Amino acid sequence: MAKSKTADVLLTPIFSNNPIALQVLGICSALAVTSKMETTIIMAVAVTLVTGFSSAAVAAIRDWIPNSIRIIVQMTIIASLVIMVDQFLKAYLPDVAKTMSVFVGLIITNCIVMGRAEGYAMKNGAWMSFLDGIGNGLGYSVLLVIIGVFRELFGSGKIYGISILPSVNEGGWYVPNGLLLLPP
Repeated sequence: MAKSKTADVLLTPIFSNNPIALQVLGICSALAVTSKMETTIIMAVAVTLVTGFSSAAVAAIRDWIPNSIRIIVQMTIIASLVIMVDQFLKAYLPDVAKTMSVFVGLIITNCIVMGRAEGYAMKNGAWMSFLDGIGNGLGYSVLLVIIGVFRELFGSGKIYGISILPSVNEGGWYVPNGLLLLPP
């Protein structure tokens, strides 16, 4: 029974209750960072990790959080994790950090992250909250990758710089639709 609940908490947000497709959360960042697969994957991993770890942290201290300041505490935990992600990117992927600086900071206010902290982590234990956060992050990631593949492929004819649809400029047949690569 416990295994079934664990799998349900982890997999439901990916397949049957996707945060972007069904809950319509996190749409702004889904459109903003998906013009290139590199930024898409980094944002997907960042949101997944922040959602999982922030949910676990909120759940671990939920009994000691006064109701009057619970949102402030949640945002502080989320902001701390986002700062760690931002510092990691600056240290190990400086070019990507420059490209994504504004969007990484906006993870703090992402409805998925805040919603899971408030809606699930405040009522459940740390492990299940972690799994719920990871599941919702993976659900977000699946749609982010699908959108990113579509935008990069039809916007440039390439995925990760590898030519999939040979462009007219390269002697091929495809005329890239550059509008798909522009941020909203």
